[in-house]
Amino acid sequence: MSGNDQDSSAPDLINPVTEYPGPPFAAQPQPWPGLQSKMHPAPDCGETSYRGSGRLAGRRALITGGDSGIGRAVAIAFAREGADVAINYLPVEQGDADEVIDLIRDAGRTGVGLPGDIRDEAFCKQLVADAVTQLGGLDTFVNCAARQKYHNHITELSTEDFDWTLKTNLYALFWLIKAAVPHLKPGSSIIATSSRNAYEPIDIFMDYALTKAGIANMVRGLGKQLLPQGIRVNGVAPGPTWTPLQVYDGAQPESWLVELGASVTYGRPAQPVELAPLFVTLASPEASYVTAQIWGITGGSGVPG
Repeated sequence: MSGNDQDSSAPDLINPVTEYPGPPFAAQPQPWPGLQSKMHPAPDCGETSYRGSGRLAGRRALITGGDSGIGRAVAIAFAREGADVAINYLPVEQGDADEVIDLIRDAGRTGVGLPGDIRDEAFCKQLVADAVTQLGGLDTFVNCAARQKYHNHITELSTEDFDWTLKTNLYALFWLIKAAVPHLKPGSSIIATSSRNAYEPIDIFMDYALTKAGIANMVRGLGKQLLPQGIRVNGVAPGPTWTPLQVYDGAQPESWLVELGASVTYGRPAQPVELAPLFVTLASPEASYVTAQIWGITGGSGVPG
């Protein structure tokens, strides 16, 4: 067979630019926090496409925001790579969470749902404790839960909203890592979700952007601090991604949702399944020499590194 001949058993190549939907999207405002089951088109979190290969065999992971979007895709991927998975979500998201737990169990792994609001420090401590108990230990923590709400001007940003965003995105990460570290043995991994907004802040997302910058900074500091214990800490900084974070009422102007992803090089938003393999890599022993790093996955735009 010549070098130009294709192996007939090889999968067809797919153009990544046109593989998934792009704008314009239909306006579809939902009440906070937004449900994946009501989005159209439905985000692709790898429910039918992700194939594992044992890269996380025997791991025990806690994932916040695991009911939908990026967290859902990570939970599915981790389970199909051999990990037992506990997911956190808000009680109103139980329907979406039940689907994820079923998919984890369909992969032959333990799937645990732990609903509750991570804005509460006591709940964060209990969340970690419950994950450890129900999984029989913990060696991987992934933070995907987040809140985003736009304000055109700082004078429109209330203290209540500012506090809500910081508690969800930054305080909770601090509380959860602090609670998790005593359970993490050498070889464990922490992965936090930052954003391209940490590096190229959009002005109407001021509070959201500063939390994502704080997450990136925390990753870089904790990655150095915890490495002597054999714990790696890394972050993923996505660009626009098709998740419920984008569609709930007040998350962004409706006209922005319709054109989501149009401004990046790909001309479309990412689907959560496209981000999941990076989380798998960062959690796996294959990334044993990687810590204190922010990995960008921004569709050709943004500057994390």
